[in-house]
Amino acid sequence: MFGTESSLSMFLNTLTPKFYVALTGTSSLISGLILIFEWWYFRKYGTSFIEQVSVSHLRPLLGGVDNNSSNNSNSSNGDSDSNRQSVSECKVWRNPLNLFRGAEYNRYTWVTGREPLTYYDMNLSAQDHQTFFTCDSDHLRPADAIMQKAWRERNPQARISAAHEALEINECATAYILLAEEEATTIAEAEKLFKQALKAGDGCYRRSQQLQHHGSQYEAQHRRDTNVLVYIKRRLAMCARRLGRTREAVKMMRDLMKEFPLLSMFNIHENLLEALLELQAYADVQAVLAKYDDISLPKSATICYTAALLKARAVSDKFSPEAASRRGLSTAEMNAVEAIHRAVEFNPHVPKYLLEMKSLILPPEHILKRGDSEAIAYAFFHLAHWKRVEGALNLLHSFRMIPYPLEKGHLFYPYPICTETADRELLPSFHEVSVYPKKELPFFILFTAGLCSFTAMLALLTHQFPELMGVFAKAMIDIFCSAEFRDWNCESIFMRVEDDLEMPPAPQSQHFQK
Repeated sequence: MFGTESSLSMFLNTLTPKFYVALTGTSSLISGLILIFEWWYFRKYGTSFIEQVSVSHLRPLLGGVDNNSSNNSNSSNGDSDSNRQSVSECKVWRNPLNLFRGAEYNRYTWVTGREPLTYYDMNLSAQDHQTFFTCDSDHLRPADAIMQKAWRERNPQARISAAHEALEINECATAYILLAEEEATTIAEAEKLFKQALKAGDGCYRRSQQLQHHGSQYEAQHRRDTNVLVYIKRRLAMCARRLGRTREAVKMMRDLMKEFPLLSMFNIHENLLEALLELQAYADVQAVLAKYDDISLPKSATICYTAALLKARAVSDKFSPEAASRRGLSTAEMNAVEAIHRAVEFNPHVPKYLLEMKSLILPPEHILKRGDSEAIAYAFFHLAHWKRVEGALNLLHSFRMIPYPLEKGHLFYPYPICTETADRELLPSFHEVSVYPKKELPFFILFTAGLCSFTAMLALLTHQFPELMGVFAKAMIDIFCSAEFRDWNCESIFMRVEDDLEMPPAPQSQHFQK
């Protein structure tokens, strides 16, 4: 022991201060690189790389056993159900209030130089167009065959050229749709093209309606013509709404919902709710909510927050937090608070945009329910309606500490964990995605930050005071070695005592016996 201590002391005496500077500087550099990588990985994937590797790879090697492995057979059905629930909750939906790509999205690009739509979002739109606007019998008609290829084109100019080529053959409704969506630079131009598409699409719909029972091929064609006609009429109503003809838009939407009551996949009632709120026809809004705000129907931010707005409108002009704290909440105020709580629990990202705590961007063409993309799409069109109701935003401001009041919420399923990843794919890179619940920094990021700071401070002190830090380092090592020596002496003493206790007692003398 003494030989090892003396050799270690001789080795430390030969070290120069430059060695300590290099040692601490290298340690600080390595820990800083680890900190930067950990922070980048956490920002991109939402978890710690070191923690993920330790749990996924090191824990099985060290003999760690998963708690659920013992009852794996019993929980297999529950796991599959939870996985199916997660997939269904993170399903991406078509935005019922999506803008016009040529007249609105492209104009934003021309002005700002930024792309408001992601490749993932536009790819989903291309898949929707192929699903709604094509069928297996399109190859039998030259114009429809051209449009079938046009919907698969990635280049916008190639799609527009294909649409013009299809129109040279005959009046093709889907070709007019493509030109109205992508080539028209104003809403008025888009409306003109949609009217031409309506004329062509209505004729195709009537012809296929008469032949739909002649076989599966005619049935598929009629289904496609129905989708095309509903899409055209809905976009015409949205054009009228954009151009200020709101009453005309409401009439068109009501007629469309009566003519095709089973086509709920387009969510035309959300367009109707927004137009009715613009007219301040709150009784009609309540009638629409009574039909669609049902427990058996899928919810949305438009449904939940519109219901909350109507409840808040009844009490918001006279509501005062100070007065409510003194006398308590009335029945109407309690209903309004519960409605807002329900809406905030469904989508906790919306209040940040309604209260203008976060800047808005153009909504994407697809949204994720309960996600940031849905919150943007809702607030983009409904912020003006909340501002119009006096005191509604003040009542909503009581939930400004969102998402913390939602920990006791129980109206919906637990908030899905996949929304952040899907929203990052749907929203442009220049937008900071809202995350719920707010993630805390992992332990390893804090640990590496502290280690980097500590080693950097040691490197700086060693560079400024090399001799003093060298003496300090040697003193610390001497203390450590002496502590080890004391531990070794204590252990040896305890071992001797134990040996003495295990020995048999010595015989007593006769004098002591007497």
